[in-house]
Amino acid sequence: MRRLGIFIIGTILLLSGCVPQFEKDEELVQETENSQETAIVPKYKISDQYYRTVLPFNPSEARGRVVSGIYNRLDIDEFETGLMRLSQNTFPSDDYLYQDGQYLDGETVGSWLQRKMSDAEVESELAKQKGKKKEVKNLGLNPIKVTEGTAKDKNEAAPIYLSHIMEQNYLKKDAEGKAELSGISIGLALNSVHYYEQEDGYPREYVIPEAKIEQYGKELANEVLKRIRAIEGLENVPVVIGLFMLEEKQSVVPGSFFAYTEVKGKNSTIDKWNVVKEAYYLLPGKDAQKDYRDDNTRMLNFKSEIDDYFPNYTGVIGRGYYLDEQLTELTIEIPMQFYGKAEVVGFTQYVTGLVMEHFPNYFTVKCYISSIDGPEALIVREVDMEEPYVHIYQ
Repeated sequence: MRRLGIFIIGTILLLSGCVPQFEKDEELVQETENSQETAIVPKYKISDQYYRTVLPFNPSEARGRVVSGIYNRLDIDEFETGLMRLSQNTFPSDDYLYQDGQYLDGETVGSWLQRKMSDAEVESELAKQKGKKKEVKNLGLNPIKVTEGTAKDKNEAAPIYLSHIMEQNYLKKDAEGKAELSGISIGLALNSVHYYEQEDGYPREYVIPEAKIEQYGKELANEVLKRIRAIEGLENVPVVIGLFMLEEKQSVVPGSFFAYTEVKGKNSTIDKWNVVKEAYYLLPGKDAQKDYRDDNTRMLNFKSEIDDYFPNYTGVIGRGYYLDEQLTELTIEIPMQFYGKAEVVGFTQYVTGLVMEHFPNYFTVKCYISSIDGPEALIVREVDMEEPYVHIYQ
């Protein structure tokens, strides 16, 4: 029995040595105004393109304003992830941790998104403060409202340029295990279309020239930087400011960043801007046919073969992400009508073959197949991948 016991104990020790040892999440200390709190940082990072996030997640107070300021859901997602992508140039994900913005609260962002008041409007506001302290905060960053002329003249002379402001914080862990703010990124979402109503209430839109958007955006960035430096705790922190051009309300592709700047700690002026050559195209589409004919033709051929195979086909939407004028990622959405799971499997196998046949492997392809019941299948072919990843939802 004694020998048996020793054998069992030895076996357990041997097996325990073979069990994978999962690393624990990191802990760090965050200092707040009144106390120190322990935060957790996940040990595992799913990709180099993503930051590890400080937990528990503290959402920015201004986060909810993005929904009222930006009309297109695609723009909302790309504005946030695109700013993270730009931030990687200054705050690499290997060295920095991510936290939602904690310095610009909802009231501050809301006041900055307003129109700047004219002298007459300031005087009017002061007159309303009977017996109160005579002070009016005139913090709006959009142009002063034009009061003379037709609705068309007034709106085209002073459109709403700035739609939303997003803040992202980037932290580093020091030798004592404390999290220190080591960088801040600010995204300025700029309208490409200004919506207004005529005198009779009929809706109109004004397409703002890109040169005007760029000029006003850079002027805004300088003012925002000055205000950032005036906030306690942000006086000496490196700052990234990105300019994002929104798409129109009905667009099926998101907007993109077109410029960004990096400002070192203590600096309160912008010395230079970096051009961002990224854009989204609808494939197939008129603009893609003009600028990227080969990619557009590939998508047309892909779409044509689906048309021939599937009688219940309802449409294929392709969104191409171009960086430095090179297709980097193609996202395809295929909404279908299915009558059974076997049909889903067969169609998914067919589409997987088409993906491998029509699209070269120097860019990523993500294909989402869905029905009225929700997601049905996912096909992912990464760069240089010989076999794609395919998942059929149960």
